[in-house]
Amino acid sequence: MKILVVFYSRSGKTKKVAEAISEILKCDKEEIFDIKSRKGIAGFLSAGTDANLRRLTAIKEMKNNPSLYDLVIIGTPIWSSNISTPIRTYLSLHKEDFKEVAFFCTRLGSDAEKVFADMKNLTQKPPIALLELTSREVVRDQYMQKAKEFIKNLKEKTVK
Repeated sequence: MKILVVFYSRSGKTKKVAEAISEILKCDKEEIFDIKSRKGIAGFLSAGTDANLRRLTAIKEMKNNPSLYDLVIIGTPIWSSNISTPIRTYLSLHKEDFKEVAFFCTRLGSDAEKVFADMKNLTQKPPIALLELTSREVVRDQYMQKAKEFIKNLKEKTVK
């Protein structure tokens, strides 16, 4: 089974989780880069505004075509109770390309269910597994057990 982990990370927390998942699965990974600067307070505020308004953004060209993978694991931080704008853009651009999907998020609040529902609606695919982590769990390196359970669920549901 060919697997791709795709993620966007403004602060590095979602990237840390994506790297751990791809390392355990020994699969390809690709980071999404937003053309718009999201650095500092101004970047933080524009990120929240853009997410609230469900805006799309310009992202750098991707190297990996998701249609060539059996499973694409998509990771996003939650911005203002929404999917991050770069992930919304990626999902909108590639919604026809996914065979199977799984989602993970890093969050401060408690809006993961809503974000996962939005991601499902954008991809038109039910995720085979979900992983939600708090920013605190990631910063304190307390996320690996949940990540391993997520990977175990993936493997159980993708055995063919």
